[in-house]
Amino acid sequence: MFNKVLTNQTKTMILLMLVFTAIILLFSGLVYFSIVNFSHQRFDELLKIRTTTIIQIEKGKDDLDLPENYILNGLNDEELPMERDYVFAVPADSNFNKISQEIHIPGSFFKSIVKNGEANYNDKEFYYIGQTFRHDNKSYIAIASAKNHYVVYYLGFLKRTLITCIVLSLFFSMIFSFYLSKTLFKPILKITGKVKEISSENLHLRLESQPDNKELNELVDTFNDMLNRIETSFETQNHLIGNVSHELRTPLTSIMGEADVALSISRTNSEYKETLGIILDEAEKLDKKIKALLMIAQTGFDGKIQKMDKVRIDQLLWDVIETLRRIDSRNNIYLDISMLPDNPKKLKVQGNEQLLHLAVTNIIQNGCKYSNFQQVKVSLGATDSDVYIIVKDNGIGIPQEEMNKIYDPFFRASNTRNYEGYGIGLPLARNIVRMHHGELIVSSYENQGTTVQLRFPNFYSMMQENNEI
Repeated sequence: MFNKVLTNQTKTMILLMLVFTAIILLFSGLVYFSIVNFSHQRFDELLKIRTTTIIQIEKGKDDLDLPENYILNGLNDEELPMERDYVFAVPADSNFNKISQEIHIPGSFFKSIVKNGEANYNDKEFYYIGQTFRHDNKSYIAIASAKNHYVVYYLGFLKRTLITCIVLSLFFSMIFSFYLSKTLFKPILKITGKVKEISSENLHLRLESQPDNKELNELVDTFNDMLNRIETSFETQNHLIGNVSHELRTPLTSIMGEADVALSISRTNSEYKETLGIILDEAEKLDKKIKALLMIAQTGFDGKIQKMDKVRIDQLLWDVIETLRRIDSRNNIYLDISMLPDNPKKLKVQGNEQLLHLAVTNIIQNGCKYSNFQQVKVSLGATDSDVYIIVKDNGIGIPQEEMNKIYDPFFRASNTRNYEGYGIGLPLARNIVRMHHGELIVSSYENQGTTVQLRFPNFYSMMQENNEI
């Protein structure tokens, strides 16, 4: 529940603060403990030097006749803070209780010195280092002790200074984190606000590119591409609704009109048959248009409803041409194979043979119909990655001002009134080509003819692309 309340900007600010805090604490602790460790080592070295000096001084004396259990407090000049030095003979019974009570040092410290030859000890304030030495065949212990002012006082000051620096650093890191997170999310919030302004009424609006921000510009470009597709889909849907409503109402109006007239007065059997014939004809037109509409819907862009296999485009073309000639002997089709590749494998594509057959048939059939059955030239070629089909006719062509509507379902150019058709062949063919990851390009000039180019990636380039993905 708490995560749902926090925005990404707040989460980023908190995360940055935690990172900065961890880094500051880590380095502060490293500095503090490094200095503490160094101060202890350095002070131990000074005490060890002082102990060695005491031993050398005592050994240099002509007579060092110290009774056992007798403590010699060397009142030397205090070279170290509150320095106190001790030299005493090791008791014959190794009992250090008396010495321990007098100078308030644990007996275990003395035993450790005797056992190891050297030992150190420290209480809350004083540091002790002791060493054994022999003189005139007797064992002695020398101890140097002093108060470590650096640890007691200076490290306390260092601790207070580090705490102050940590608090200030956290304060400034909070300000910096807030400013940084706000700066990072400002263009994103700007994009979000702009996107919220866009609706179905103003789909023409686009997001603006952000200066010097490659990642956000990629996001902006992606949004703009999506908006282009949505706008196109809305326009297509609006055209489709208008065209479909018009195309479906026309036969329905005829059916209802004929039925109403037939029922208005009594008629002869021949008149009823004529009326029923008109109704049947209009109903068949309505059925064909509904089937065409369903076919366009089924050949959308997902490509999941059809099975894909390897298809030889040259064999497909021969079959299409034979089918069209069988349907209408007036269809005059010339197949140009001068651009065929040496390797027939380059003519294979991954696709659904029935759908490809339908798309190519519609394109060639349109060329035959709208050229009044003049010769239509069909060329087939291939490169290392693509297969091309080019259909060229010398027919009535398409007016330039209507070229932007040729893919609208049920749209028919203004110069096609004398030709039968429903205006679904070209949009259906384009849907099928897109389903096969191909491209359909139409170029046309009124009264000069139309050229349609189909491009499909060949089977092997598709396999290579899928493997790379």
